[in-house]
Parts: sequence; C-alpha cells; structure tokens
Amino acid sequence: MKSSEIEKEFNVRQGWITSRTGIELRHFISPGEATGDLAVRAGERALAHSGVHRADALVLATSTPDQLCPPTAPQVAAALGLGHVAAFDVAAVCSGFVYALVTAAGLIATSVADRVLVIGADTFSTIVDPNDLATRAVFGDGAGAAVLRAGRADEPGALSGMRLSSDGTGHGLITIQGGGSRARSTSLPVGSQDMFLTMAGQATFTEAVRRMSESVMRTAADCSWTADDIDRIVLHQANARILAAVARRLELPSERFVSNIAQVGNTAAASIPLALATAAATGELTAGHRVVLGSFGGGLTWGSAALVWPQLNKEVPHP
Repeated sequence: MKSSEIEKEFNVRQGWITSRTGIELRHFISPGEATGDLAVRAGERALAHSGVHRADALVLATSTPDQLCPPTAPQVAAALGLGHVAAFDVAAVCSGFVYALVTAAGLIATSVADRVLVIGADTFSTIVDPNDLATRAVFGDGAGAAVLRAGRADEPGALSGMRLSSDGTGHGLITIQGGGSRARSTSLPVGSQDMFLTMAGQATFTEAVRRMSESVMRTAADCSWTADDIDRIVLHQANARILAAVARRLELPSERFVSNIAQVGNTAAASIPLALATAAATGELTAGHRVVLGSFGGGLTWGSAALVWPQLNKEVPHP
C-alpha cells in the first residue's frame, strides 16, 4: 500500500508520512494468509540459494505467530519438507532476527545442528489498529531468511562479536495488552482495542537510537574494528529518522547505512534479512565488506552481530 493511500484515508496532506518516516510503500498479506505462509516462501528461497535444500534445525523469529499455541516453526519446517528437525519460535519483536541468528550460532557451536535455517517473518497488519495513523503509517508485512552452516571462525560469513541485551522495565513502550495470560487471568472484559499494538513513539525513538548505537560500536570493538573499519551497517528498518539519528550519533556517513525502508516499511523481525537481500542484489553489499547488524525491539530487546560479507554462490533474489 502506498503512503499516499493512507494519507488520503486519514485526510492528511500528501507527503506527510514519507517526510516523517521515509516510507513510501509497504506490503500486506492477502486475506486468509498468515505469518507461516510468508515464512515458508522465504525459507524455500533461502534453501534454494544455499544449494543444499536441507537444514538440521529451523529458528523462526516472529511476534505474530499463526496461533498463540502451537508455535509456527514446526509447521513451517514440515511445509519445507525438513523432516523431524528441531523447530521453534523466537519472540523478540523487531530484534527477533538477530536473536535467532545468535541462537542458531549456538546450536551449531554446541553440535546440535550442522546447518540452521533462520527466518524472520511478521505480519503486523494483523495487529495494527486500522484507526491508528501512527502505526498504520509504519508497519508492513514481510519475511526473509538465511542459512547458517558450521565452518571456520575466520572465514567470510562467520558471525562474530555477537551481543544480546534487554531491559524489561521498558516493556510497556511497545505492547499488546490483550490476548496473553495476564489479561486472560483477570475477570475484567478485554476490549477489542486491547488486541492492537500500541507504541510510545518518542520514548521508543530515543531508546532505539541509544541502544542500537551502543550495541553496534561494542560489537565492532569486540571484533577489533574501529568505526572507520565498518563498511556497512544494517539496522532494523524502523524509521528513516532513527537510521539518520544513529548515523549522526556514530558520526558515520549515511552511505554506510543500508536502507530499504522506503519500499517495504517496518517489517519487524523480517527487516534485517530483507535489507541484506536487497543490498546484496543491488551491489550495495559485496564480498569482503565488514558488516555490523543492529536491532531494537519491544521487550525492550536489542542485539548486534558482525560478519565479513561472503562471496555468494549466485545472485540473491529480490525480496
């Protein structure tokens, strides 16, 4: 959906959304579709691109599962024909993909799996209040995936400097009040508004900029990289203003920050893999680039990881 369509719906001036978010377009699932459907398609493409078509485990980062119970990952694994592999969901909202990557790296390091399919998929159109311009303007649906394999720590593509953090005192900044055990255990009626996402915009902005900036630089330091050594920074695509604020805080040129938010919006756990796919397809990411990933999401959660971009086997499909 184009920003101009939402602006017309809410009777705001043309260009208002793009000027504040950097978003021109976002994509939504069709009626009857769910997060698992997007995850399957992303997983198929990632497995095909890996040239192996198999994985020993599947980690699905999502905060919009197909149902509260059971987890969505086992259904995705079955649809992909992976057999009886370990498959589970990771819920860290917009930090989900980085959390899932680190989890997958741990599975490989402990020899639980030799190859892990990591998927970030979310359908926030199903939890956004249609009458709330603040969230309607930002979120889109999407899925992206990557395959991690066992290998040497010094080879391109190996994850390093991984960091995960949280601050539960800020859990109320990004939340859905209804639907969980706390709401269901009370005798109070749950209103329809309680099932929609709410977000404290300014406080979330401040926290996102601070946490991602700190995490990115600490991860770079863990790799003995200075700010000048980083070729590309791929942050959670929350809002173009957040990306610009992080660039200013780190005193780095905006050209080093990968961004595809204009064409997809904020796709939550899918945003980093989609940004990586786009950057690789357009040549913005090339073999040998030193890359740092940074994420921030509800919880509050945040995390980062670094890698040297590998030579890909073939052209990365556009998301």
